[in-house]
Amino acid sequence: MIKRVHMTAGVVLAAVIVLSGCGATKSDEAKSTPQPASTAGRSDSGGKQSSHPTAPSTPTASASVTAAPPLKDGTAVLTHCADTDDPYATVAVRNPNGRQGVFAVKISYKNANGFTMAETYDQVPVPAKSKTKVRVAVASAGPVDQIARCEVNPRATAVR
Repeated sequence: MIKRVHMTAGVVLAAVIVLSGCGATKSDEAKSTPQPASTAGRSDSGGKQSSHPTAPSTPTASASVTAAPPLKDGTAVLTHCADTDDPYATVAVRNPNGRQGVFAVKISYKNANGFTMAETYDQVPVPAKSKTKVRVAVASAGPVDQIARCEVNPRATAVR
C-alpha cells in the first residue's frame, strides 16, 4: 500500500524562504554568490544552518588586465656602406622605448647611376632606451665593387 504525502502551500513557501536566504537584502544578495540547493544554507561550522548563503572560498582574478602600450618606431643611421674592403653595411638602430623591442631596418644598395641593385631587410633586437649596431652582408646585392652608395630608411619600424 502506497501513502501519498501532500505538501501544503505553507511548507513549500517555508522551504523556498530557507533555500533563498531568508531576510537577505538586495545588498547582501549582490555580495554573495548563489549556491546549489544541496549546499545553500549550510556552513562549515558543524552543520549548523545559516540564513545566508556562504561566499566562495577561492579568490577571483581581476577582470582588468593592463596591456603594454605599442612600441614607438626607432631610428636607423648608416655608419658604414659596403665596399670591397668590407662587404658589410653597418647601421646603428636606436630604441626610444622603455622596454626592449625588435625593429625592422631597410637598406638599399645603389650603383653610380642611382639604380637600386638590391635591398635588405633585417630585424634587430635593441634594449630599452639604447642603440645597437648591426652589420649586414650584401652578398645578394651583386658585385660589391659596383655599389656606389647605401641608403637606410631612417625609420626603424617597431615589429614587437
